Amino acid sequence: MKFYSLSLFIFFTSSLLGQEVIPLWPEGVPNQKFTKEKEHWVQTDILRIDNVQNPTLEIYSPSKANQNGKAVIICPGGGYKILAYDWEGSDIAKWFNSKGITAFVLKYRLPNSQSLLKPEWAPLQDAQRAIRIVRKGAKKWNINPTQIGIMGFSAGGHLASSLGTHFEENTLEDSYSNPINEISARPDFMILVYPVITFDEKYYHGGSKNALIGENASKEIIDYFSNNLQVTKKTPPTFLVHSADDDAVPYQNSILFYEALQTYSIPSELHLYPKGGHGYSLALKKGQLEGWTERLYDWINALN
Repeated sequence: MKFYSLSLFIFFTSSLLGQEVIPLWPEGVPNQKFTKEKEHWVQTDILRIDNVQNPTLEIYSPSKANQNGKAVIICPGGGYKILAYDWEGSDIAKWFNSKGITAFVLKYRLPNSQSLLKPEWAPLQDAQRAIRIVRKGAKKWNINPTQIGIMGFSAGGHLASSLGTHFEENTLEDSYSNPINEISARPDFMILVYPVITFDEKYYHGGSKNALIGENASKEIIDYFSNNLQVTKKTPPTFLVHSADDDAVPYQNSILFYEALQTYSIPSELHLYPKGGHGYSLALKKGQLEGWTERLYDWINALN
């Protein structure tokens, strides 16, 4: 097993896996104090990153000849404790590139870091900033600024759906005023793969809920981050994938969100597979389930 620890300054001057990497907060990371904590990278069968101190976007671009103007920001899962960075991040980005779609892997802060002042807000702050950066740089990356989506797996799906339902929320202190904050943080579409949606204990993934808001969170904050309760007519079109035999995040999470979307007649598509379990990424060698990415591609192409 290989173990890596990266400092703030070393990381900002290096590239990750050969791709361009940009910091989300070059002027200073909000909601964070300086500590001696280090980011940890552990490479086994997948690359796991924890204790994120320096949130970034890693950019994957197809050739200009193949680009179609669409873009997706990817939030890897990991229960709000780690990021399954390649499994649910860079591998997915490469698949999008094969379809002409520019992809950005978001390395977002995790609430178990002792550096954070208000841990529950850090992931959403990073997601809001990420989409604003992509929208601002759309021309540079040959992206249509009205065709930028957010994607998340498991707890990353919770973050993606949080952005899709709380994009108008001002999560920053006044001291972090910046013209970029005036850019819309609303994703144009969402892709949620075996997502955590609700923090109601009837169907929740307790690890994700407790990691983000704690075991003794108030009903108000539980409801706030139960994103099926936060859907409005402004919530973007959504594609959902889940498996009925998921024993980590119950499939009802996706159904609850789908039903909420239908209440507002928001274009949405739900694929519920009988088998697949949890955490299958591209679902290679998973039989029928392997086709979920093609269903996604068809859905993206059908979006107006």
